Amino acid sequence: MNRKMLYLVLCVLGLALPYSQFVPWAIEHGLNMRLFVQQLFANRIGGFFGLDVIISAIALIGFVRYEGARLKMRSLWLPIVSVLFVGVSLGLPLFLYLRELELERRASATF
Repeated sequence: MNRKMLYLVLCVLGLALPYSQFVPWAIEHGLNMRLFVQQLFANRIGGFFGLDVIISAIALIGFVRYEGARLKMRSLWLPIVSVLFVGVSLGLPLFLYLRELELERRASATF
């Protein structure tokens, strides 16, 4: 399996697995963000994972902006929106996939 295919598979998993937990919760509770945050930080382990993901998301958005600008990539909004609406589990493999496309485009343009 090449890197692009791996990143696409991870995009699907990065969307499907988190949403398999979020959608039933949202059906039961609605989009009650106060309850969401309360339950996320209900104990230290939840807080650990919540803060880890928040810091990872901030770092990823910075990386997308920096690396994307360095490579003059298009569609940088897509992984950023993915991080905000799904999470790092979708945003990172999507950015890596788009980066591979850009690197391949550059390699083929030099020949």
